[in-house]
Order: sequence, then C-alpha cells, then structure tokens
Amino acid sequence: MKLDDIEAKNQGLIDLNRRRWSQRFFASSVALFVDKALAQSDAAWPSRPIRVIVPFPAGGVVDLVARAVCDRLAIALQQAFIVEPKPGASGNIGAALAAAANPDGYTLFAGTPSVLTQPLLAGSTAKHKLSDFRGVGLIGAPPNIFVVSPSLPVRSLKELVELARDKPNQLNVSNPGLGTSNHLGQELFFSVTKISMTNVRYPGQPQMLPDLTSGQVHFGLVTEALAKPLIREGKLRALAISATSRSPELPDIPTIAEAGYASSLFLPWYGLMAPAKTPDRIVKRLSDEIQTALRHTEVVARLEKLGTLLTPGSAEAFDRLLIQEQETWTRVIAERGIRAA
Repeated sequence: MKLDDIEAKNQGLIDLNRRRWSQRFFASSVALFVDKALAQSDAAWPSRPIRVIVPFPAGGVVDLVARAVCDRLAIALQQAFIVEPKPGASGNIGAALAAAANPDGYTLFAGTPSVLTQPLLAGSTAKHKLSDFRGVGLIGAPPNIFVVSPSLPVRSLKELVELARDKPNQLNVSNPGLGTSNHLGQELFFSVTKISMTNVRYPGQPQMLPDLTSGQVHFGLVTEALAKPLIREGKLRALAISATSRSPELPDIPTIAEAGYASSLFLPWYGLMAPAKTPDRIVKRLSDEIQTALRHTEVVARLEKLGTLLTPGSAEAFDRLLIQEQETWTRVIAERGIRAA
C-alpha cells in the first residue's frame, strides 16, 4: 500500500472517530440539558396554577369536596388551584381529559370509584384505563344509606330481602348512573343476598329522590348528605348505613354489618389523582400537603358538613386501594352481568 493511501486511510479513521465522539458528546450534552431542565422545572414546581378536573357537575359532592381540599392546598403551595367540572358520560369525559394531560404536576383529577369501574364496564371501547393514573392522596368517603319509601312495609334490611325474594323483580331500585358507586353498591348487595330488583335509571341522585319519597321507586342507596334531611322529615326510611361505624348525625341507623350484611360494605372514596407519569417528587409533595390539609380544622368542618367520612391516605396507600377495588368490582360486574349501555 502506498504512503498516500495509508495517510488517507488514517485520516479517514481520525475523521470517523471525531464524528463518533461529536455524536456521543452531542447526545450526552442534550441528555444533560434535558435532565437539568427537568430538575429545574421540578424544583420550581409549582410555578403556575394547577388544574383539577372534576368528572361530575359543578355543585355536586365531588366538586365541593375537591374545592374544600384544594382551597387549602392553594394556601400551602402559594399557587392557585383551578377546579374545573367536566361532567358527562358517567365521569368518562373528565377522566379521559385528565388521562391525556401532560404529566407535569399541573393537572390533577378528582377521582372516585368510577375511574376504575367505567373502563371495566366499557371494555375495549373505554377512553381511559386505570393504569393511566396514579394515586396522589385519599380524602374520604361519603357513606351511603340504604333507604326505602315509607310506604314500603319493611323496617330492616332483612325484611327487605325477604320481600324481594317473595317478589323477584317486582320491586324497583333507583340507579343514579351506570357504574356509579351507588349503582355498584346496590349490585354488591344483590350479589350477596341473591335478590333481584328492576333498575330505574336517573341522571343523578337529585333526580331520583322525588320518586323514592313518593313511593314510585321502592329502594335505593343515597349519599348521607342528601338522605339526612329526608330521613329526618320522615320522607325516607333508613334501613342501614354503609360505613364501619354509625353516623353521629343519624345514630339510630345501624351499620350494614349490624344489619346482618357485613360483606356488603363499600365506601365510595374520593381522592386526588394524577396522570401516571407525573414525577414521584411532585406526587410525594402533593400527598404530604393533602394529609396536612385534612388535619386543618376548616377543611375538616367543610368535609364533615358534606357528610364525608375522612379516610386520609398517602399516594402509596391510595394505589394499594385501587388494586383492591379493581379486584372487587371486576368480580361484582362479572357476577351481575353488568355492561355499558
């Protein structure tokens, strides 16, 4: 090989090594820049308002619970929390919006059991799935009360079960929305007791109350805050409360366990969630602040006024609950043959 050829070959190798070194240097520089930018972004969080999507109407219990907690978070983090109701499709519209949001800590979601039950009902047509989210902090659960029309001749859950067995599908049960906690709580009770009633669908709980009080619908599960005044006025008869202890506001109503159906207990929890890839550091900060907020006197008073049983829980505890809940409702939905409309 000639000297010129050797020199040219060596120069080519030198140029190739330079290009490879430049590419590696550029790639590592970009990675370092991105990591530094993300770290700075995380460190500055929150530097702008935080959006909280509520998948149910404004003025409803979920909306009011979210505002009670977020008002305190805004003070603690010195940043505005903008609560945005995005109702529709049994909570699916709001959930899909939150699932698709940038996981940067500036979008949160006011979660209820519907975030996992709706995908189970919709199957392959679901617009979101539970794995699109991660828990941030549990807030509480509003106990539901098993109620009947005063015209129905029963005064206990056992008497209701006996009547329903004598008259299969002849009694009506109010359903405030497919896959809502009220609906699935009823289905859990029916699964345990092996009774059947005819579902009467409503857009929400407020719309079903007139038919319950008038006797056109015989049985239903109603959030304590909504049921309480009607029970006190004698317009509804309470048979049991789905809670681990009696309500201080309605101490004469037995718990579901005291009524003889402990395995029918369910608590329709509320909690703040985030898109699944939201950074751990931000989730940890939010989780800690939520637990602190739930010890604040004003927040506690607002939530208790809404009939919310406080069940504070960390992000990790929330994630564990979500797994347990998915197992429970997957079984109930399959056993009862419930499908999306």
